[in-house]
Amino acid sequence: MTDYLGQLRRRLTLWYALTLGTIVLALGAGLFLEIRTQFAQQLDESLHASAHSIRRATEIREAEEANAQGTVVDAVAELRIQGRALYLFDGRGTLLVPSAAPDWVRSLAARAVRDSAAFASVGLSNDHTVRVFAERFHSHSGRGYVAAAAADQIELQDQYAELIAAFGAAALIALILFAAVGSFLTRKAVEPVAATMDSMRRFMADAAHELRTPLTVLRSRAEAALQNPELDAESQRATLATIEREAARLGKIVEDLLLLARTDSGAWPVSIQRIFLDDVTSDVVSAAAPLAQRANVTLELSRFDEAPVDADPALLHQMLLIILDNAIKFTPAGGRVDVSVEHDTATGASEVHVTDTGAGVSAEQLPHLFDRFYRADSSRGRATGDGAGLGLSIAHWIATEHRATIGLQSRPGHGTTVTVRFPPPSRAAVSAR
Repeated sequence: MTDYLGQLRRRLTLWYALTLGTIVLALGAGLFLEIRTQFAQQLDESLHASAHSIRRATEIREAEEANAQGTVVDAVAELRIQGRALYLFDGRGTLLVPSAAPDWVRSLAARAVRDSAAFASVGLSNDHTVRVFAERFHSHSGRGYVAAAAADQIELQDQYAELIAAFGAAALIALILFAAVGSFLTRKAVEPVAATMDSMRRFMADAAHELRTPLTVLRSRAEAALQNPELDAESQRATLATIEREAARLGKIVEDLLLLARTDSGAWPVSIQRIFLDDVTSDVVSAAAPLAQRANVTLELSRFDEAPVDADPALLHQMLLIILDNAIKFTPAGGRVDVSVEHDTATGASEVHVTDTGAGVSAEQLPHLFDRFYRADSSRGRATGDGAGLGLSIAHWIATEHRATIGLQSRPGHGTTVTVRFPPPSRAAVSAR
């Protein structure tokens, strides 16, 4: 089991890491494409701005030529923009500044003469790409020109490389952290599964143990009767009585197991309606009276407040009967069981108290009384072999379904008090008796 859960944790951690890795890669690819688009747009905008700078320099150039008294400094030739190659053509596409230009710049300038503006990416022989922009314009004098600017796209590639390196490092750190955190979270997530599986294993083992005892008795009694055909009528009746008693016990265990299985799966129907706790408690006390008489235990309903609650009548009856049956069972002959129903008019809450004069339960045993198949030791009462330790588990489930709480107070030698507290009934429901 431990190896299986360990493998499950490792597989879950691996799947979480792979899922996160896939998400990170997808986000990284999308981010990379978006940033590359943004970088490309920024490069085109910078080339467009460079062409505009050439246009302003051309205006200065013409103004200086018109007012020249001697040597004129060419403003276009003096223009410098870092990382950009600048060119000026006349309106027919003839190069003016500088003295030489690559053919791909001349070709783009010719396109700009025809189309007003043009962009182009040119792959060069030394494995890098140049981005070029050319734009036609007219100066204040009306003369036509073409401004062209070029930039090496290796600048973008350097930025891409830096971006990929930074993103890769961040993704690697994120995956390592996620693997560590994911392993921790997976271990925490598997713990309830492990606890549930351990509980199921114990439940099955306990159920097998409880069922084996009556089955063994049934089989041994039947075998003894078959092997001794000369049994008298009295012995046969005793054998059949034992078989009937063990079969009834076996049937009760199976019935309780089926009920708990249905409650665990949420398949047990619960029909909530407005009823009165005092009426149900009175009926249960009447039903349990024969049990108390046979055990020579005094059973009395000492307080009887009118107490409306929202509950399932059948389940509420079953829960109270389980509690009374346990109180009577673990009260010695000549003892007493008191039952009271109290209603708090201020809060609307209602309570049922069942107090016995039995041997009580030790503090170590109290937290386990609602565990399945748990039975207190024989010092508590007359006998513990009649039940399978499932009744209080069923009672606890019924209380939970009704948003009620079951409290236990006990001291060895001073008896036990079971208190079931119900919340106030819903105002939407209508009381009826």
